[in-house]
Amino acid sequence: MQFVEEIVVDEFLPTVRSLLASNLRDRGLTQSEVADVLGISQSAVSKYAHGDVTVNDRIADDDRVRDLVDELGTGLAAGDTSPIQALIELEVLIRDLESGGDLLAQLHEEAVPELADHGSGFRVHDPESELRASERVLSSLRQGLSILETASGFSGLIPAVGSNLVACTPDAESVDDVAGVPGRIFDVKGQATVPAAPEFGVSEHVARVLLAARRHGADVSAAINVRYDSELIDELAEAGHVAAEFDESGDVASSVGAAIEEEPEATVLYQTGGMGIEPLIYVLGRDAQSVADTIRSLV
Repeated sequence: MQFVEEIVVDEFLPTVRSLLASNLRDRGLTQSEVADVLGISQSAVSKYAHGDVTVNDRIADDDRVRDLVDELGTGLAAGDTSPIQALIELEVLIRDLESGGDLLAQLHEEAVPELADHGSGFRVHDPESELRASERVLSSLRQGLSILETASGFSGLIPAVGSNLVACTPDAESVDDVAGVPGRIFDVKGQATVPAAPEFGVSEHVARVLLAARRHGADVSAAINVRYDSELIDELAEAGHVAAEFDESGDVASSVGAAIEEEPEATVLYQTGGMGIEPLIYVLGRDAQSVADTIRSLV
């Protein structure tokens, strides 16, 4: 019995580390520097450099692997990409390569032929399975949060109630189908602080806004709330976003629905506050990364 994770550990990881180590060495980094960047020992770097580690040619020759290795090598060597950002990017690629019929799925089914002939309705590599859908959402959120954490000035956009970046599964119906940050994102002494890894069912407010927008036809799967400022609305409009105002003092779902029906192309929703209600802007998008990129463009 062999799990796909063993293929990742035994085949993908050594191959990508070898490619990254070679890429970084070609960019002038020393063995010590490469070891620090990749979080491995200098002796391991030496083994990679001298070809003492078995490389899976099918993985090494995959254009997506090569493109990402080159992109990460550029960012890591210049200091523009942190090791944790590189890890997130590789996690996303692994999930893609594990999806039905793709490279890691093929290697797994070749190692365990019975998987391909398994007669049940569940395919372990089915990209449409609930497990895979949830993994993709969490991976997207982790990447989006990484963008926000490294965005200089993002903390200044966090409202008093805190921000939350959320994303949902394709068939989301309730807050349990929406993942977010437990406890929300807060400004702690000028630093955006993410208290825990994203989970499903931990966001009530932003999740309800996202779900309401989707129920009324908005083609979005992620959202974030930031402080209200009319100048931010103007900046978003100049960037091509359509903004719509809603009233948060009543039923949020109905108010958001009415706003979306009036402005079907809206990707920015806002309310200007009221008694005991903080004014907020909600930015919506196709995934957590694109929403985070939009926020980063404002700071």
